[in-house]
Amino acid sequence: MSETRSRELKLLLKNLDTPFKIQEFLDSIPYNSTERTLSPLIVMKEKMAHCMDGGMFAAAALRNLGYPPLIVDLEADNDDDHIIAVFRERKCWGAIAKSNTTVLRFREPVYRSLRELAMSYFDLYYNLNSQKTLRSYSRVIDLSRFDDRDWETTEEDLEFIGDYTFKVKHYRLITDQQERKLNKVPKYLYDAGFEGADINGLFKPV
Repeated sequence: MSETRSRELKLLLKNLDTPFKIQEFLDSIPYNSTERTLSPLIVMKEKMAHCMDGGMFAAAALRNLGYPPLIVDLEADNDDDHIIAVFRERKCWGAIAKSNTTVLRFREPVYRSLRELAMSYFDLYYNLNSQKTLRSYSRVIDLSRFDDRDWETTEEDLEFIGDYTFKVKHYRLITDQQERKLNKVPKYLYDAGFEGADINGLFKPV
């Protein structure tokens, strides 16, 4: 990445000095309901992000704190996938995420495996039809593999990183039999999850 843009990003990130402050920043900005996928620098400048933008932004901000820039794709059925930035403290995983719902965001670093972390989202991951939709999670993706594309600072649309997340290995969370027996989400949880959501950014299930 260019030295000038790199310095600019580091300056903008300087106050985000803990994982939770990174999450608070993402919570404070509007949901990006456009089709653009923004680099972390552009997220800071335009003050908006969707889950892909937010996951990459959090990974860059974590990298600024000394963590590797890692994301995981949560794969859903009849719903949007969800990108989370993951980090480890004392061998336990936590996560940061931008979401158009209230319940798919921060996770404390208390989960002993990525599967445990992914399952913490399961009952809270649902679509507008009240269906629980999370089905699998990906292996960890290290975004440093895209450093030659200046993913942290470019003005280029980063949709190619989103495309890459579909290609990596995913691990199924539930069996077909379990899937057939899933209950609908209760109204109190449904209402809490979509509180304040940007309707234009929500997946429209069939």
